[in-house]
Order: sequence, then structure tokens, then C-alpha cells
Amino acid sequence: MGERWRLRATPADLAAEYRARGWWDDTTVGTLVADGLAAMGSAALTVRSEVRPWRGTLGDLDRAARSLASALRARGVGPGDAVVLQLPNWFEAGVAFAAASYLGAVVVPVVHFYGPKEVGYILDVVEPDVIITADRFARTDHLEMYQALLADRDGVEWLVADSPDTGPLPDRATAVSGLLDGEPLEAPLAVDPDAPAVVGFTSGTTRNPKGVVHSHRSIVFEARQLEAVYPSDGPAPITGSPMGHFMGMLNALLIPLIKHQPVHLIDKWDPGVVLASMRAEGLGVSGGAPYFLTSLLDHPDFTDEHLALMPYAGLGGAAVPLAVTERAKSLGIKVFRSYGSTEHPSITATLLSDPEDKRLATDGSVLPGVEMRLDEEGQILSRGPDCFVGYTDRELTEAAFDADGWYHTGDVGVLDADGYLTISDRLSDVIIRGGENISALEVEDVLLGLDGLAEVTVVAAPDARLGEHAAAVVRVQPGA
Repeated sequence: MGERWRLRATPADLAAEYRARGWWDDTTVGTLVADGLAAMGSAALTVRSEVRPWRGTLGDLDRAARSLASALRARGVGPGDAVVLQLPNWFEAGVAFAAASYLGAVVVPVVHFYGPKEVGYILDVVEPDVIITADRFARTDHLEMYQALLADRDGVEWLVADSPDTGPLPDRATAVSGLLDGEPLEAPLAVDPDAPAVVGFTSGTTRNPKGVVHSHRSIVFEARQLEAVYPSDGPAPITGSPMGHFMGMLNALLIPLIKHQPVHLIDKWDPGVVLASMRAEGLGVSGGAPYFLTSLLDHPDFTDEHLALMPYAGLGGAAVPLAVTERAKSLGIKVFRSYGSTEHPSITATLLSDPEDKRLATDGSVLPGVEMRLDEEGQILSRGPDCFVGYTDRELTEAAFDADGWYHTGDVGVLDADGYLTISDRLSDVIIRGGENISALEVEDVLLGLDGLAEVTVVAAPDARLGEHAAAVVRVQPGA
């Protein structure tokens, strides 16, 4: 895969420094998961869902993952093969991720609400060996969608996370439930830690989602980096970020395995359900895009009892209005902010030990191992051990990096006298709504298909609840 996409090589001097400083070692995602699950076998794993609730332990997940890995291995799946996962935050999502990691496969998480257009493009780009999907979720019938998408794609193994209510599967599909009780894989397969480990697709200025490729080294370092940023005390959190999203996968599985925390998932963010679970089981929330916090604070069921379970909130992944951080402060919630992207996940962050004004009003200072500078336009350039190794589109890779390995983020920021960054603008036409990237160009294309519109420009507008939303400036045809 890496050769097919002509992924960049980290400059030799940087790679040598990362290894010498201990930021890179030979740990792979598979060994990280195996070690974490071995140490956490008795810890709780729960899934809150109207359609697929689940309660058990991380040991249950490990046993099922090793059986699934063994079944896939018998089908010829191994290091470097691509495994697409389009699953909600269900038990099977954790099993599939761990199984693919044990095989040294390249995990391609796809957010569960992507439809035929986006998924079809991803399949064309990745050419997967295995696809693991839900049967149905929310408004999407994945059985119908994938039956059509795979009609002219031979040689792809299609597994479905089934249940007693699923009904007959298409002839092409195999039920995951029948593969979870076999002989388990004894140990993760050996794989080059410089090889691709994850491809996360994210929207941007292009009409199609961009495939962001991370190596085992960058993913492992990023997981350890995030674990160090998050406070170690406080109640175990409920994770609502979808595991089909790059950061949701890290937050849901890898960070708890490093922190030795139980895993609590919810497949659809429902503030009422989250608040009820917090109260009944003493759970907390870790943060994310500001919406995850404000949706709880604004809910009529929110009480001081919930507030006591929220000693802190890490905010990032979207614009963080000062009004949100000031509100949290007034309630006694300690806020810390961070800045990064799917391409370079953790560039800056504030810590709980930082001055309050920095935590509330800036996106933090540079994290260990990371370098950052501003160009003449104020654009943020970064490089570090967790920076991605390239896009699946080699032209995008060449445009994003210079010869010295600096990633051109497209974000504009300012640095204060103490070295704290504040994001002020973007060079690219991307709208970040509740943590999800939206291409302004793609929205413009849809609007221009409406009768009566002559011209349209879509821009980001401030949104008190979601950080930003799309706003369209239009010129209509005469008489329309």
C-alpha cells in the first residue's frame, strides 16, 4: 500500500531523533492492543444502544477478536491487507479493530453515516481485502448499500455484524457472529512499524474525502501523547465520538488501554441517555468537540450530581467559543484545549497545570516531540512523531509537505509572548461543524443544482452550539 501511494519518508535526521528520544519504538498497534487487553481483561466494557446494547469485559473483546483474527487469517488476510470498518460504537467495532490490528492489517475506519457516494470512493481508493459493516443503523441499510457497491468488486470478503433480528444476509455476506468462537490467534503477527496502520478519511476542500495514512509509529506515539494530556483522575468517561472517525477510535479504545480504564461506549449521542448513565453508574465525560459538553449542560435533566462527575473537559476538534469555556469555568469545570487534525492529531494543548487564562482562551503550546512555526501568512506548519505519512492521493501529499518534512496545515494562528497558539482563520474552505469537516465546495455544488440559483458561495459562520455551521451567500436568477 505504501509503495502504491508513494507515501513520504520522514527525513532521516528527524527519524533518528525520534528513535533516540524514545518517541518512536518498535511497538505496533497490534502489540499495543494485545498488551493493553492482557492487563485489562477483567475491566468493564459496555455499549449503550437502543438496537445493540452490550455488557461484558475487555477480556470478552480480546477472546472474540483473537477468534475473528484467526478466521480472517485462514482466509489469507495478513500484514498490509486493508480492512474497512463501517460500524457504530458497538461491541463488534472493538472486536473488528483489535482483530485487524492483531493481523497487522491496515485499518480503514469509516464513519457510520457515510453513504454510497463516499463509501464507493473509499473502496475505489483502498481496494480492501475485507469489509466489516453493520446490518442497519439509523437511516442506513448497510446490507442494501454494500450489496450494490460490491456487485462489481470481486475478491472482497464482506462480514456483517449481525444479530437475531438481522434476518437473511445477502449471499455475498458472512455473519460475524459465526466467527467469534473459533481457535484464537495466539499473538499479533509481526509487521514493520513504519508500515501503514490506519487510513482515516476526512472531508476537506476536495469533493471526495481525503485518505490520511498513519504508520504504526505515528499511531502509537499519538495514543501515548493523548494519554499524557488527559488527566489520570476522575470517573471513567462515556465515549460518544464514533469509532469510525480517526480520533473516536483512539479515544474509545487505545487511550483507555494505556490509562487502564474501563471502556464505555454509546452508539448515538443522546444527552438524556448519557446523563442517566452518568448518574446510575458514576461515569463522566472526557470532552471532545464543544457540542458534547454543551449538549449536556443545556439538557433539562442536568443536575449538580452530574456536575460533580465532570471535574474537567478537554475541548478540541472544532472551534471552541470563549463563551463555552467561560461557562464551564463558572460551573467549576476545568477546561483544557487542544489543536490538531486527522493529519497531525496533537500539535498543541493546554494542561490542567497551565494558567487559567491560557486554558480558557488559547489552543495551547507545542506538545513534546512536536515542532511548529508560522509562515509569512500566519499559516501553521508542523512536524512531529505523530504526523501522518501522506495522503492516498500522492499529489495532495506533495502539496502538503515541503522538503524538510513540514506539514502545511492550512490553518492560520497567532502565538502570544509565552508561546501559546490561538487559531484565528483557515486558508482552506473547510467548515468544522460539531467536530465534523464539511467541504464548502461540495455544498456549493449541491446548491448550484437547485433551480433559480446563479451563483453561490458557502462559508463558515459562528454557531453557539456546534462551533461553526455552513452559511450560503447566493445570487438568484432574474425573477426567481
